[in-house]
Amino acid sequence: MFNKGSKLYSIFTGSCPKCHHESMYKNKNPYNLGEALQMHDHCSNCKTKYKIEPSFFYGSMYVSYGVGIAFAVAAFIISFFVFKASLMGVFIAIVATLIVFMPIILRLSRNIWINIFMHYDKNLAKK
Repeated sequence: MFNKGSKLYSIFTGSCPKCHHESMYKNKNPYNLGEALQMHDHCSNCKTKYKIEPSFFYGSMYVSYGVGIAFAVAAFIISFFVFKASLMGVFIAIVATLIVFMPIILRLSRNIWINIFMHYDKNLAKK
């Protein structure tokens, strides 16, 4: 399921969607906020260009909304049903979750977006 060759592997590791050989990001740590979204121009293994067009990753903003909602729903369920928090506590938990996980949500969104348009090629992975 999370093995090389699956979209989930590329999405959760941030690796090249074509060969899964290296990270698309210059810094693997998403919490280094100055470099959180800085990407390599292309994969050094298979030469896949990550930015297909100049504004390619604008579409990931739509994905980011959905991913953010998923994180917010998870925060709601955990805080309300598990910890029995008040409505104000639930609200604070949701806001805190979205702030703390913002770099991860942004990267996941970009990873999902690029994996919609690019697919794993096992011939490129062997290079």
